[in-house]
Amino acid sequence: MTARKPGAPMPPALRALIHSSVAHPARTIACPHCHALAGRPCTLRTTGRQLPQPHPQRVSAWAQATAVCPECQVEPTVPCHDDGRARHTVHDRRHQEAEETAA
Repeated sequence: MTARKPGAPMPPALRALIHSSVAHPARTIACPHCHALAGRPCTLRTTGRQLPQPHPQRVSAWAQATAVCPECQVEPTVPCHDDGRARHTVHDRRHQEAEETAA
């Protein structure tokens, strides 16, 4: 068996282009769960492994920061509520609204 030579490393500009084209728009804000910085992928706290998709808390925070909630009629940055009771996540309709505006 012969050892195979490793290929050339991927240029940083190309790597950034690939990652930016598939990155979820929630990466524009920091993750409240794993504390990944804006622009960086979420990681597992225990192993530090990078995740292909952001944590649900990050997606929820992104939707709250960017979209009006059609369910409870709150403006961006204002948390969703159910009849005055605070929610830990945003309504599904607010998440859909954020996805539509990002597209």
